[in-house]
Amino acid sequence: MRQGQKRDRARQLRRDMTTAERRLWGVLQKRQLDGCRFRRQHPIGRYIADFACLEVGLIVEVDGGQHMDARSDRVRDAFLQEQGFQVLRFWNDEVLTNLDGVYCRLEAWLNEYRERCPHPNPRIRYGAGSTP
Repeated sequence: MRQGQKRDRARQLRRDMTTAERRLWGVLQKRQLDGCRFRRQHPIGRYIADFACLEVGLIVEVDGGQHMDARSDRVRDAFLQEQGFQVLRFWNDEVLTNLDGVYCRLEAWLNEYRERCPHPNPRIRYGAGSTP
């Protein structure tokens, strides 16, 4: 797929988000998750990530039943990890019925990340770009 086609496909996916993706986007947009900026339907290589936070290298995927033990997902995850990303996957049902639990798991991942990779300027909060 050419770059222009991939960009158009990402735009289409943003317009046609699933109900679960819309719910999760409601808590990821506007830096609501610990000041991190997430992009939705973001192209990376030949793939399009559901949600990506480039500043911390996190990709969040929301999957339906068609992804159950999918070999293509393992190949995709391996590629994304080679690019320096960590991939967290959640089931549609999990997002729809336990959004608080999904949010807590994402927060826990971010806390672990910050312990491993502290910001060089402690006055600047990750993603916020402003001082307290």
